[in-house]
Amino acid sequence: MKRLALLAFAQLIVSLDYNIVYVALPDIGRELGFGAQSLQWVVSAYAVAFGGALLLGGRACDLFGPRRMFALGCALYAVSSLAGGLAGTPGLLIAARAGQGLGGALLFPATLTLVSTSFAAGRERHRAFAVWGTAGGSGMILGSLLGGVLTQAFGWAAVFFANVPLATAAALLAFPVLAADPAREPGRRFDLAGALTATLGTTLVVFALVEGPELGWTPVLVPASAGLASLAAFAVIERRSRDPLLPVRLLRERNLGTGVVVTFLYMGTFGTLLYFLTGYFQGVHGYGALATGLAFGVPMVAIAAGSQAAGRLATRWGTRPTLVVSLVVGGAGAVVLGWSMTLEASYLELVPALVVLGLGQGAGYTLMFGAAAAGIRAADQGVASGVASTAQQVGGSVGLAVFVAVANAGTHGLSGAALRSATVDGLRTAVLLAAAGIAVTAAAALRFRGAERPAAAV
Repeated sequence: MKRLALLAFAQLIVSLDYNIVYVALPDIGRELGFGAQSLQWVVSAYAVAFGGALLLGGRACDLFGPRRMFALGCALYAVSSLAGGLAGTPGLLIAARAGQGLGGALLFPATLTLVSTSFAAGRERHRAFAVWGTAGGSGMILGSLLGGVLTQAFGWAAVFFANVPLATAAALLAFPVLAADPAREPGRRFDLAGALTATLGTTLVVFALVEGPELGWTPVLVPASAGLASLAAFAVIERRSRDPLLPVRLLRERNLGTGVVVTFLYMGTFGTLLYFLTGYFQGVHGYGALATGLAFGVPMVAIAAGSQAAGRLATRWGTRPTLVVSLVVGGAGAVVLGWSMTLEASYLELVPALVVLGLGQGAGYTLMFGAAAAGIRAADQGVASGVASTAQQVGGSVGLAVFVAVANAGTHGLSGAALRSATVDGLRTAVLLAAAGIAVTAAAALRFRGAERPAAAV
């Protein structure tokens, strides 16, 4: 129980830090002197470092042990968070956010690996993934609420300082609570050339995807091309390496390959809806930071309930059918939500859609990572987690870039009532297109191979 609680707590830290700074951005920009263009890097620095180093973090788990990487990732979070709260210039704050992202790139695959390998297949593992998924799925929304409360009560630095004791406690508890790392296999070595090309390539590609919507796609062509070239070099290196960072045989694993597609599509669809709901609450109905955070209370509870139900249902019916049904339910909720978003709609009118959406979203998040890792040997769990997590980060960037462009297409040059009307139309279209993408995600999930026989009863 202590082990699972610590792993869920660490996942909560990762999810909170992903978006806790959003509502503090206006205060950060005003007090530290960020320009309108540079302020986005408070968010982007985290996303780029996180997405770029996930594969490296995953392989480090396999070579040096997930417990060590868990402790190191938490320590990086604590130090970077303290630096962020003390930062007095834009450059220092951006560097601190990049440090948090690097901590996440070590911590996320370590946590996922420990969940996959520390609990017996079947009911016990389903329960562990349910608790872990509840922390991850609801943490992103809880981040919005805490960000609003802390910023309003104590100022923007509080969103960084609050994480210091949390991450420090997790780091200190790692060694007494988590099982010792297995002995390193003889002959294993760190693929430095592969690590450098993979990290550089993924970082540049994620940078281009994150910055493209803000800077325009022409300015990011150079880093995108350089990133793709680096990834091509990585592929060549991996084929020739005796101990590759990413063994080619893993890419031929049916569940992992399917998991890459599903996690990419999941974050490109479900993962964008928080952004559009925030735009709807604030841009259309004029909610403040605190009110917006409170508005996410309903979906947060629904996500937690969906995550907990997923473990029990997967034990009874199997992972694949439960995951597919969860995605279908979430997609139906997204359709209802899209049609419910009007100029006149009250919050209560959105609640049914938010509940259905949250149930499907929470259950899907809980199950997809476990399905991707099913059948992967323990020595490769870290890099497998890194691959799936990288797909998650890239998928979120791609989906947001596409759907933001759709949502904003009809708003240029408008103001007043016309702008509000066009904004609602754009947001509705984006949410409905995301719902269509969720249907594609459910179809892709059918390709998972059932790794566990469902139990006769819960």
